Parts: sequence; C-alpha cells; structure tokens
Amino acid sequence: MARMRIKEIAGMSSEDKAKKLSEVRAELARLRTMIHAGGAVENPTRVRELRKTIAKILTIENEQKLKLREAAPESEKKKVEKKAPKAIEKKENPAK
Repeated sequence: MARMRIKEIAGMSSEDKAKKLSEVRAELARLRTMIHAGGAVENPTRVRELRKTIAKILTIENEQKLKLREAAPESEKKKVEKKAPKAIEKKENPAK
C-alpha cells in the first residue's frame, strides 16, 4: 500500500474512509504484534507511515464534520482525469 495523499483521502466517501481506516489499523496492529513478539519486520518505517495515514484520515474526517474542509466535488475529480490524457498527447506530439 502506497502512502495516501491528502487529496486522495478528501476525495473519498465517508464509507471508503471508514473502510480504509479499519484496514490501516489492522495492518498496524499486525506489525506491532510482530515487533512485540520479537520477530524481524521487513520495513520498520512502515509503522510510522501507517500511524501518519491514520492521523490524516481522522483529521480530514474531523475537518469535514466541522465544515472546515469540504469534500472534493465530483466535477474536480473529472477535471483531473480529463487533463491527464491531454498532457500525454502533448508529450507524444511536440510538433503541434
């Protein structure tokens, strides 16, 4: 699982955020169990990343609940998706 960006989290629905939060918490619990059992962890910095991801999700949910941050509208998501193919076309055809 890659790092989660603020824009990605803000664009998720509340159900998706709740599901992602439970997944990340479960993975963190599994890693902590391995550490306390004395086992070797492949990537020790993963614990820090998971903790930060949990904090980001909870912060954004709280900001949206307090109306400090609005959820990203669907139109903005579509704009980002539409811009990506145009940028690829320009790179492929620089003569235009």
